[in-house]
Amino acid sequence: MEPNPPTFFSRLGKELRQLMLWFSPGLGVKRWFGVVFFGITMLAVGLAFVLLDIYRQAPDNWVSTLLAAVALQFLPRILRALIFGGIGVGLVIFGIMRLNRSIIRPFMQPGKPVVNTLVQYSRLDRGPNVVVIGGGHGLSMLLKGMKKYTRNITAIVTVADDGGSSGKLRDSKGMLPPGDIRNCLAALSSDEDLTSQLFQYRFTTGEADLQGHSFGNLLISALTEITGSFERAVVEAGKVLSVYGQVVPSTLHDVRLVADKSVPNLLREVRIRGESRIPDVGGTVRRLWLEPNNPPAYPAAIRALLRADMIVVGPGSLYTSILPNLLVPDIVAALRASQAFKVFVCNITTQPGETDNYSCGDHIRAIEDHVGKHLFDLILSNCEMLGKLPEGIQWVEAYPELDKDYAVYRANLVSPDAPTRHDAVTLSQILIDLFMERTGPLVA
Repeated sequence: MEPNPPTFFSRLGKELRQLMLWFSPGLGVKRWFGVVFFGITMLAVGLAFVLLDIYRQAPDNWVSTLLAAVALQFLPRILRALIFGGIGVGLVIFGIMRLNRSIIRPFMQPGKPVVNTLVQYSRLDRGPNVVVIGGGHGLSMLLKGMKKYTRNITAIVTVADDGGSSGKLRDSKGMLPPGDIRNCLAALSSDEDLTSQLFQYRFTTGEADLQGHSFGNLLISALTEITGSFERAVVEAGKVLSVYGQVVPSTLHDVRLVADKSVPNLLREVRIRGESRIPDVGGTVRRLWLEPNNPPAYPAAIRALLRADMIVVGPGSLYTSILPNLLVPDIVAALRASQAFKVFVCNITTQPGETDNYSCGDHIRAIEDHVGKHLFDLILSNCEMLGKLPEGIQWVEAYPELDKDYAVYRANLVSPDAPTRHDAVTLSQILIDLFMERTGPLVA
């Protein structure tokens, strides 16, 4: 059965609702409507004096009769004012809307009214300043969800990666590894379709020099040579993807990750150099550090931490994504000095070679052993532990005794598509709700 076609009144109601959106709070439109309306009123007053002078001096014949009819002299004065004023206001609003549509047509999304785009932009622009710290797939997943609530996002990522495409570029060109930064830029992209997919595309066949490299890594590498700096290349890559917020490295120094691990059946600890090699060696991480030690932080990362409303650490690989950022002393100092609401998001499952048999408390204690205690205001942990996990992976549980020393919030964070990972939308919604509950809504 064919659906009933929209009636004239239903279409009119829809148009009126769209029109009223232009006067929503926070858009910054009403004030300029007022300015334009006042200017046109002044112009109309001047024109009225001219017309009045012509009307008074017109000869008493058909010309005066025509002018009287056009001026609606046969109606009461207040009614004439309402008619001409209403027509004028309607034409002004209609003209401005059409002018705006013509000007910003290249930036509009197909099928989406311009006012809806403006309302969404304004809402996101007034969102909280959120800083997320980490790396890998966990961080990019969180960014995909968080960009639905705010444009004011800063992702601080590690540059200790030395495997895959990033490791090859690091060794061959002497540049900082772009892998985690590329993932975050793609996650924050306003266009998650073709452009983002192109940025993440990895060459699998063809010339040996290209095989294994991702297009985004090569683009950042090329931009580094063109602009002369890695940080400038990241900014320009963000412009290509029209990212929500910014992605910054924790440091611009060429650092390597080093770990001492206790290995089963060995009486002594084993020292492992290189982020990519740490998970490959079984055992427990006893100590982790950067070489060279105490690298200076990237200034933009410090500024973001100090002006943040909320700081989220994790999710991500504990020893190869999260701690490498926190091992930069200035990052931890700024994190402690910040007045932001600080949340640690614990992983849902353990990671082989890094956090075997770890509980949520073990994750916290590992961080505190390296950078000190009392870093977070809240610990966010998953409480849904149903389903079978792959061999060698266990659920990370926040045991009740953890509540004695920390504020812990438990929720179902599991993605229905990947039980070992967080659901981006759910996690972001819970973080925003917890932030609003603690601080109250932001005043625009």
